Amino acid sequence: MKRTLLALLALLLSSTALLAQTTTEADTLWRRSFATGLNLNQSAFSDNWKAGGISSVALNAHLDARADYELGAVSWDNAVQLQYGLIKNKGEDQRKSIDRIYLDTKYGYAFTSDWNAFVSANFLSQFAKGYEYDIDADGTDRLISNFLAPGFLTFALGAEYKPNPHFSLRLSPFAPRFTFLVDEEVGENERYGVPEGKKVRTEWLAAMVQASYDRDIMTNLNFRANYMSYINYKELSGKQIDHMLNAVLTAKVNRYINVSLMGNFVYDYDQDADIQYNQSLALGILYTVQGFSVR
Repeated sequence: MKRTLLALLALLLSSTALLAQTTTEADTLWRRSFATGLNLNQSAFSDNWKAGGISSVALNAHLDARADYELGAVSWDNAVQLQYGLIKNKGEDQRKSIDRIYLDTKYGYAFTSDWNAFVSANFLSQFAKGYEYDIDADGTDRLISNFLAPGFLTFALGAEYKPNPHFSLRLSPFAPRFTFLVDEEVGENERYGVPEGKKVRTEWLAAMVQASYDRDIMTNLNFRANYMSYINYKELSGKQIDHMLNAVLTAKVNRYINVSLMGNFVYDYDQDADIQYNQSLALGILYTVQGFSVR
């Protein structure tokens, strides 16, 4: 896990250096934004602290980047969201606190001022192994996820409503999805809808709805949310519809220091019959680069 976090930090630094170079180039049709942060949470208690508590340290890294191209009616939007964190409680082994990879690309053609026809692809997975901890009396941990176990690759064709730069709604009546389960050890414990004996599940006849919102709701306070709903035409009952929501509220203390509240909510009946969620509140360092240049 340490190696994974170090690799992600190296990616953040190298991406920052690259973007700092590209955003100074003139005469482009690209609009770029890049934000990367490192959050640290720490608490300590003496052995005789009567109010109770446990010493802990947590480290989270995240990266959010966009590169959008527009020329007349043609647009090409690209987004990357990476999140990874570790937590160490006194008396316990180091564990993950958050782990997410999300990549999205969309090619669109505007047929009105607010509507685009588009084709898109997005990928969702995680960096490292995930465990269900202490499932037995002897403290045994069970491997339940890994990179590409599961992994979701979704293609979509449809129309997008984008009335302003802050909000967009994509409606895709045709959205085939491929669910990967490449780790055989994970497959022994969780299948994520992939049939026994196979490593890929293909859903050709399906629809997808996506919505995104990104805006400064107050001075130095930004709210960003991304929602995705996936509907398999063969499984149209309400409990079979997948829902995913990622939301981040960021308050800038100054140019580099910020307080952020992050949350991920997932409902996927193939994974679990109940809603899954994770949440983190952190004070950390945020580095942002934005470049807007038009030929």
